[in-house]
Amino acid sequence: MRILITAAGSRGDIAPYTGLGAELRRAGYDVALATTDGFAPLVAAAGLKFRSLPADTRVRGGVTGRRELMRTAAAFITELGQGFADAMVDGTDLLLLSATTAPLGWHLAEATGIPSLGVYLQPTAPTGDFPPVVTGSRSLGRLANRAGGRFALRMADRVYGQAVAQLRHRLQLPPASPSAMRRRQEQTNWPIMHGFSTALVPRPSDWRSGLQVVGNWWPPHDPSESLPTDLEDFLRAGSRPVLIGFGSMASGDGERLSEIAVRALRRAGLRGILQAGSAGLAADGDDVLTIGDVPHAPLFPRLAAVVHHGGAGTSAAALRAGVPAVTVPVTADQPFWARRLAVLGAATDPIPFRSLTAERLADALNQVVEQHAFTRAAAKAAHHLATENGADQALKAIRQLIDG
Repeated sequence: MRILITAAGSRGDIAPYTGLGAELRRAGYDVALATTDGFAPLVAAAGLKFRSLPADTRVRGGVTGRRELMRTAAAFITELGQGFADAMVDGTDLLLLSATTAPLGWHLAEATGIPSLGVYLQPTAPTGDFPPVVTGSRSLGRLANRAGGRFALRMADRVYGQAVAQLRHRLQLPPASPSAMRRRQEQTNWPIMHGFSTALVPRPSDWRSGLQVVGNWWPPHDPSESLPTDLEDFLRAGSRPVLIGFGSMASGDGERLSEIAVRALRRAGLRGILQAGSAGLAADGDDVLTIGDVPHAPLFPRLAAVVHHGGAGTSAAALRAGVPAVTVPVTADQPFWARRLAVLGAATDPIPFRSLTAERLADALNQVVEQHAFTRAAAKAAHHLATENGADQALKAIRQLIDG
């Protein structure tokens, strides 16, 4: 059977699907991952076939305002939709659609008759249990949370309007709005698996039956692969360091963030590792090391804490390692995950990106390193994550769908 996974966004939006795809490939399926060209090496390293989706995600890292984010997202989705159908040119028997690509993939499934399944990294269905992910706000009560969730979906449908119209025209389908298509999927109880842990987001009690929370899909990692020599030497040279990185966020803020990071580390009396990322963090010194792209799995368990932007993947990786965090969310779903970590007790209260100072960061680092409650909460969550097998649950759901 030929399975096509479609995903788009930053590295954190793609890497989990390489883990899911690798597990499906080991189970005997022919798996391809369709995403933007910049992630072709990541897909190939996981042993998966690559299919190209037309869009450039690099401009998204510097976007912070909500209106600017909406405009950028609409342009990105319109570009993505223009060549979305081409990803299926070599044949597909089953579509696995991310939250970003599902509002486009539904129309391909309708045109071709190919069955599809949602594989989401964020909870998008309205619920009274928490506010919508894109708002990142505290809970306003069950009724307001659900109303906010429905409003967030309407705003998302507006982003997809032009892309959906163009795609349906190309597929020779009658016109249908994104909101009408979403309602159709909900009425048919279209199944969605959510690839995050119930430690962070328990399955809401008011979700429909087709929505599952199955656990994380971890990017593949070879246990025999060693860390870079300079990093290994630094880790062995003293006390456990703190990693500071912002992933694909904060492009253009590297100089400011690097200065803040070094001042905060020295104020807190801690050794530190700066992960360059899109921001280009960099610093020199006996107590600070700058690194590039390094897998989370072998590095995080050897840290005292992680300072990060609150991305879903990094949040989960820190919990998996049992390491507490200081979060500095930038945009999109990051405030939501940062708040979930704080509620869990595995992170300090989030520091808004534009409010970040060396003094605030140093104070947060002192809290998270010196107060053992943070480490205990992270270790408890790590034990919970170890009981989950998201890839296995996904495999079972796919087999049920095929059998059905």
